[in-house]
Amino acid sequence: MNQQALSAFIWSVADLLRGDYKQSEYGRVILTFTVLRRLDCVLADTKDAVLKEFAARVEAKLNPRPFLLRITQRGFYNVSRLDMKRLMGDQDHIAANLESYIDGFSPEVRDIFERFDFVSQVDRLQRAGLLYQVTERFASIDLHPDRVDNHQMGLVFEELIRRFAEISNETAGEHFTPRDAIRLMVNLVFIEDDAILTRPGVVRTLYDPTAGTGGMISIGDEYVTELNPDARLILYGQELNPESYAICKADMLIKGQDISNIVFGNTLSADGLLGKLFDYMLSNPPFGVEWKKIEAIVRKEYAEKGYAGRFGPGLPRVSDGSLLFLLHLLSKMRPAVDGGSRIGIVLNGSPLFTGGAGSGESEIRRHVLENDLLEAIVALPTDMFYNTGIATYVWILSNRKPAHREGKVQLIDAGHFWQKMRKSLGSKRKEMNEEHIALITRLFGDCVEASLALVLDGRGKEVDRRVLMPDDSPPVAPDDGTGRAKVRVVPISRIFRTQDFGYRTITVERLLRDEAGEIVIGQKGKQKGKPQPDPKLRDTENVPLDEDVEAYFAREVLPHAPDAWIDHDKTKVGYEIPFNRHFYVFEPPRSLDAIDTDLARVTDRIKARIAGLTA
Repeated sequence: MNQQALSAFIWSVADLLRGDYKQSEYGRVILTFTVLRRLDCVLADTKDAVLKEFAARVEAKLNPRPFLLRITQRGFYNVSRLDMKRLMGDQDHIAANLESYIDGFSPEVRDIFERFDFVSQVDRLQRAGLLYQVTERFASIDLHPDRVDNHQMGLVFEELIRRFAEISNETAGEHFTPRDAIRLMVNLVFIEDDAILTRPGVVRTLYDPTAGTGGMISIGDEYVTELNPDARLILYGQELNPESYAICKADMLIKGQDISNIVFGNTLSADGLLGKLFDYMLSNPPFGVEWKKIEAIVRKEYAEKGYAGRFGPGLPRVSDGSLLFLLHLLSKMRPAVDGGSRIGIVLNGSPLFTGGAGSGESEIRRHVLENDLLEAIVALPTDMFYNTGIATYVWILSNRKPAHREGKVQLIDAGHFWQKMRKSLGSKRKEMNEEHIALITRLFGDCVEASLALVLDGRGKEVDRRVLMPDDSPPVAPDDGTGRAKVRVVPISRIFRTQDFGYRTITVERLLRDEAGEIVIGQKGKQKGKPQPDPKLRDTENVPLDEDVEAYFAREVLPHAPDAWIDHDKTKVGYEIPFNRHFYVFEPPRSLDAIDTDLARVTDRIKARIAGLTA
């Protein structure tokens, strides 16, 4: 049975749950019992040896754990005499026996079932009269490693997670990132290192500070395994939601990963992997979520540790903590001399431009750009995520940029590359297929500017499209008889210098005058004898970083306000990335003659129809 068929067979347990459980609750039963049955099968071969060793070590008053782990070679064990087959022999005590069986697992596995709140699920199934039937159904599935290896089992479990995500709909987006978005991110993060990752026996680390159910690190592992089966990617993650944490930890256990690398808790207030640095990092932090509950802890680290901590460059406003996750990831980078790191993070539009010069957000952007850490930003299509239809952007960062990217930032507009889903899932109405992902990956990998030629018929409907590289010519508009067919060319990849996003905010002062129109002169302190500025006329101007301030002032301000001057003490440096502005293409309105011609044509057609009715 292949993984799709096996996943479907396991999910068919939902037929038993229908009526007693909501659709969005099916996964809590199915995922938990799938984990239980897999562990049951994995430990089957060493069951007798473990029980014998356990009894001997307890009798000798020794800690049995290291001896049992040596026997199982799995990082976990179970000391209960029960297994799922034996559970079927006592229908009247199935609930108590099942709980006893779970208690027999080693602590790291019990933690998974506790986070799943498994005891409550057992009680609920028992009250509904379904516990024996569900347990029996899972006990009949053979998930032994000889039949289903770790890789296959991982794919099966991910398919079950996907189904759970889809029927969870609106709430799914808090804990699940769509697979198409992850595949694009993984491609962009790993593509620069394909040569490194194909070396025999290569070992690297991958980390997600907002792990959810583990989708990002799992797909990252898939990518590397497909590229080089001999490579080993060690996965790390931290997750705040108990159920998502349990699913992620279970997925890692099924894949044969070290589950001690998956930790529970709030990444920003309590880094569960303190001091760890990673080769690759992926994250989809919550959009626009305030960090007020942990504000005191974050501000304390900022004030006491500065750049020795995670938040040295600055703090964003409390209403949106997504840039805190970016800073956290930057703090986890290996030094470039030790191989450096690569990061992919999904953010909404706010971190691109929110906050003026000197604000926390601007200072964070300044830190990223002045240290040349940003390789690219990719704008995704809207309606790509389960719980939001807003614009989203993938940031790709690295502290070991290849030479051709040094001092540059690539912006890619992938908003044109999507297909409509057959069935919407919450807010997710669009998806990127393999061709779309491959095209965006190629644009990034080639690091070139490119455009998209859209061939439109007379009604404005797209009939063809072509990606244009710098030396390509656009196609010719077809002759469809309307005279209005055209080719619209829009940029989809642009390359900028890092300093192109910087600016100086200068404060422009104007003379304060009294009621008689006379200039007011300061009478006290440092202002004594100096003309005073008028606060009501005070203004600011943003001057591009690579432009001379005095030349700008003379050209743009003095012709309109001859008495103005710059207060240089108030000048601040800021950074913003106005993404949409760089991809905006002005379309001139149709000429009045063309509109008149169309109106005349429509009017003549209406008159002809009326004449036909009266004839």
